[in-house]
Amino acid sequence: MRKAFALTVFLAFASPLCAAQTTPAPTTPTAPPSTLPAAERATVNVIERALGSVLYIEATTPSQVQGTFSSPLFADPRSQDNQSSGSGFFVDTQGFALTNYHVVEGATRLSVTLRDSRQTFTARIVGTAPDYDLALIQVQGVPANLIRPLPLGDSSTLRIGQTTIALGAPFGLQFSATTGIVSATERTIPTGVRSISQSAIQTDAAINPGNSGGPLLDSAGRVIGVNTTILSPAGAATGMGQSAGVGFAIPINIAAGLLSRMQAGQTIVGPVIGVALAPFDLTDLTEQARQQYTLPRAGALISQVTPNSPAAQAGLRGGTTRIRTPVGDVFLGGDVITAVNGQAIESAADLREYLFTRRAGERVTLTISRAGQTQTLQVTLAPGTIPEAPR
Repeated sequence: MRKAFALTVFLAFASPLCAAQTTPAPTTPTAPPSTLPAAERATVNVIERALGSVLYIEATTPSQVQGTFSSPLFADPRSQDNQSSGSGFFVDTQGFALTNYHVVEGATRLSVTLRDSRQTFTARIVGTAPDYDLALIQVQGVPANLIRPLPLGDSSTLRIGQTTIALGAPFGLQFSATTGIVSATERTIPTGVRSISQSAIQTDAAINPGNSGGPLLDSAGRVIGVNTTILSPAGAATGMGQSAGVGFAIPINIAAGLLSRMQAGQTIVGPVIGVALAPFDLTDLTEQARQQYTLPRAGALISQVTPNSPAAQAGLRGGTTRIRTPVGDVFLGGDVITAVNGQAIESAADLREYLFTRRAGERVTLTISRAGQTQTLQVTLAPGTIPEAPR
């Protein structure tokens, strides 16, 4: 929902004593208002052009609170729908726009506001990529002259220190802009509904709640990322994240690679092989434990194999000895995946991250350690399923 902010302005006034003085104050020459340094003028021009492509999205989702009265004759204020907001941006002339999945997840209605129109438009969800926190929507009934797709850049060529511009609606303040730099290009953060570690762009451009789904631009106005999350120590205490200068965006190359499938109406989730992995790294174990269960020093330990899954069909084995750990029960004695297609796997996170670079239906070669012996197995990846949202 849009929020109104009351601004209290304190105006200074001239003292009568000062007004009585006859000595004129010295004047300071000022430059014409339109004169800006070239670099600043270029940034202003990029932002002015790009803001016309940005969407302010209001999502309506059903309330999870059960009403007091079962009769439709009585209204219960607790049963009203929930409202949330985020951002997005046009990617083509047909009204398709990218945003975050968490902005539109579970929405029964989407309302869109554009900077250059007083009209509110509706939008429909076309396709989603829940594991990547991306969604494609299409805005309905927008005049052609108001659909201004942003050019997509190449996130693989980013360099630390180059300029970034974040656009969106922080705390509901529509069509805001902040600037910064690329702080890092090789970050991985938990992303999507299953919080799988994936590549991200780190920036110090201020990103706050409401910026989600908005574009992260380079100095030429090309989209290099989709703003998605922030690291906010204050948020742990208050429950509301705030910018601490560490924001993250999904690289645009990832989004671009999924666009055609989302436009075709697909729900895209990362592929799986059908195993439950131990929720700890092998490096956390003592040397005695590794020797007792004949485990290597690194790899993804398979605790259980799902029946009839690709892993089961390929002959992968889960553990047989059940033990209790501080992070839950685990079965030891199963296979350990140490490489996929020749790429070393040192942890369960490495395996999940690698699988997210592949597609369902692909066949991969797993190198495993079984009772101290190295073997290779062929596994065909299966499409994953979306976990149900907690209620």
